[in-house]
Amino acid sequence: MAIDIRKSLKKMLPHLFKGRDDNLNEADTVQRIIKVFEEVFGYDPMEEITRETQVRDKYVDLAIKLDGRTRLLLEAKAAAVTLRDRHIEQAERYAAEGNMPWVILTNSVVWNLYHLSFDEGIEYIKAFSIDLSADNIDYVCELMGLFHRHAMKKGELDAFWERRVALGPESIGKALFTESTMRLIRRQIRRREGVLIDQEDLALAIHGMLSTEAREQIGPPRVRRKFKPKARQNASKALPSSQPVP
Repeated sequence: MAIDIRKSLKKMLPHLFKGRDDNLNEADTVQRIIKVFEEVFGYDPMEEITRETQVRDKYVDLAIKLDGRTRLLLEAKAAAVTLRDRHIEQAERYAAEGNMPWVILTNSVVWNLYHLSFDEGIEYIKAFSIDLSADNIDYVCELMGLFHRHAMKKGELDAFWERRVALGPESIGKALFTESTMRLIRRQIRRREGVLIDQEDLALAIHGMLSTEAREQIGPPRVRRKFKPKARQNASKALPSSQPVP
């Protein structure tokens, strides 16, 4: 992470925890969140932090803009409210109209980041969830640093998501359950154990080792085979014989 937010975040933490303990209402919580984006993440409160962005008859609490373009949407809840995924409903609608993939849901102490996609309706995945009062400060700063103005300008949040997808169960499953990978694992097992395992049995065994969540994302352990293109017909067979007719 290029920008170290540890010092500025630590300075803000007592105010955020006090807001939770005092059960601040939503409006006062939003004020503290704005201070976080100004003093911790480096945004200009006059130009880059917009309040109550309207979409139809609904409002998004905050929109974070860079170079005139909205980059983050934020839904805020009162400091003592337990966050629920359904709380991002208003931001979802605005995000869909502007094709904006990032929504933050926070009560100032717990911060949930969602990645939205719009291929078939609106779908969201929780990219991460941070509790400032419980999680390790290094972990918190590493992830929340992605919200910093300079990190957003450099595309670090998008790069984080690309890595997250590449290392996810679905991506790894597609690489794992292929004929070439299964062949390699079978060969290693045969060398070590002296037993030749059926490819389908091996796929089932590996699939069973995974967590329930991972298996759901990967789906059934179907081994994908690499189909070779059909060989081109020999030119000598395709063309008329050049030998003279007797």
